[in-house]
Amino acid sequence: MIRSVPRSRLFDSLYLAYLVAFFVYLALPLLVTAAFAFNDSPFPSLPWQGFTLDWYLADGSAGRTGLFHDDGLLGALWVSVQIAFWVTLASVALGCVNAVLFERLQFRGKEFLYLLMLLPLVIPGVILGVSILVFYSGMANDVSRLWGLELDVFRPGMTLVVMGQVTFITTLATLVIGARLRKFDPQLEEAALNLGATPLVAWFTVTLPWLMPSIFGAAAMAFLMSFENFNTTVMLTGSDTPLTVALFNRLREGSTPVLNAVALFLMVVSALLALLTMRQSQGR
Repeated sequence: MIRSVPRSRLFDSLYLAYLVAFFVYLALPLLVTAAFAFNDSPFPSLPWQGFTLDWYLADGSAGRTGLFHDDGLLGALWVSVQIAFWVTLASVALGCVNAVLFERLQFRGKEFLYLLMLLPLVIPGVILGVSILVFYSGMANDVSRLWGLELDVFRPGMTLVVMGQVTFITTLATLVIGARLRKFDPQLEEAALNLGATPLVAWFTVTLPWLMPSIFGAAAMAFLMSFENFNTTVMLTGSDTPLTVALFNRLREGSTPVLNAVALFLMVVSALLALLTMRQSQGR
């Protein structure tokens, strides 16, 4: 809105009501999920039967197993952390290389290559997962049939999940880092070169520190997107089940307040990571 344009009291009231309704619409499902994580009931539904921490701390002796004693969910959580770590590492590294490629270099076919990089963002995650599964599994089967070599790395499993997620998360990391690099003054690098620095030293001492806020932001975004991804992951997962797939399997068997406890735990961790990233960027 333009502040200098006069507004009626009715308009202000309607606009305020819209904002309140919008944020209630966003926050209400999260608040309900958080509340049922502490409801002393075997089902995540009303009526409220009292406050309890069993869905986090129960050890199974009373017929309830909390999140921190559920080996299945904890194992799936650790698998998701490992996948998100490797996806973040690969996506940020490739994002830095791609940012330099598209922002610093001029070559034939650059626009086509840029559009090709954006393609995974418009392809549905399920289609992307199926395509990767068919291609790599088919290749592994052909190699096994023709030469007798078993390429298990290209069969459903953690490695294939990482490869599948990197295909679209790298694009987002490239956009974030490239936007920061676009604002960089190349004369700073030229000054470092004139003072005797090699191009590699100039990159690590001048350009990379400038890019660090965007690198931290891209890393946080990549970690969270990898951690919560389901559409692509469910097509590529093997015996090591990530948390999102494990929650889906549990939900098919019947919802329990443990799932609400997991959801609240992830909300808190995601919020803390986002706040830490914002604080880090502001500090820099």
